[in-house]
This record gives sequence, structure tokens and C-alpha cells, in this order.
Amino acid sequence: MRKKAILIIDMLKDFVIKGAPLEVSAARRIADNIKLQIDKARGDGIPVIYVCDSHRTDDPEFRVWPVHAVCGTEGAEIVDEIMPEKGDIIIQKKTYSGFFETELDEVLKRLGIEEVILTGVCTEICVLYTAADAYMRGYSVTVHEDCVAGLNEDDHRFALKQIRDVLKPRPRE
Repeated sequence: MRKKAILIIDMLKDFVIKGAPLEVSAARRIADNIKLQIDKARGDGIPVIYVCDSHRTDDPEFRVWPVHAVCGTEGAEIVDEIMPEKGDIIIQKKTYSGFFETELDEVLKRLGIEEVILTGVCTEICVLYTAADAYMRGYSVTVHEDCVAGLNEDDHRFALKQIRDVLKPRPRE
């Protein structure tokens, strides 16, 4: 059996709270499902890793997206429903992929992880690019469709199709 870790991507107030700068309204509907997966993971001894946007005030990403998840602001905080517990890992990221210029790959390797279970937002951005980078680094990728949400339904569905059809589970060696 592959050793797994669950990643909770960008379930931050600036994405989830009603009226947030980069609100993903569907994120409020998946929070309970993510909580169930987190609880199951903790019960099974699976590492729980929060992968969180953490931007500077002058981040170049703000030329594309509204200002969000600025380091040290309330909007950059994980939503209350799924707060980390002692032993959980928090990885801060500056852009779409949880792997780009972060310690995520080193943490996963140190833990002996072979499969990542992805949850969170936005399916068509951070979830998709983290999934692609995980796959290209040799990890198997699983996405529970009821634990991810996108900015809109069409892009959400497209990203799920890409993950399902292109980032297929790797055979065991």
C-alpha cells in the first residue's frame, strides 16, 4: 500500500468567506467534506499538510488576481472549520503550485510519501498545478471531487477531467 498524505490547498478566509477578495462560493460547501477527510487521515495516521497562499503586498500575482492572502492578514488564515492541529504541517506558497519554491517535496520525501490526496481551492488553478507538479515528481495523485471547488463550474470540471485523464495513477513498481 502506498504511503499517503492529504493536502489541504488554500482553504483560507480570502477564498472561502462570503465577500472575500477571491471568493470561491463553492468552497463553503466542501469544508465539511474536507473536515471528514482530515479526521479520517488523522485517525489513519496519514500526514495532514496545509498548503497556503502567502503573498507579499506587492506580489506580481496581483496583476492577474485581486489582492488576497497577504502574509500576516486575517484573509491569509485557514478557515476555522478545518484548523490545523498539533502535528499538522503548514507549507506557505507564493504561486499556484504547492511545489514551486517551497519545501513541500522535501517534506513528502522525508515522510516517505508516494501518494498525495488533494483537497481545497481553486480546482482549475492551485489544485490542478499542484497535481501536475506532484505527478511530474513521481507521486500518485488522488482528488476527491467533493473536496475541491473552483471559481466556476466549467473550469472546475475541466480541471477534474485533466487530472483524471492526464495525471492517471501510476502503477506500482
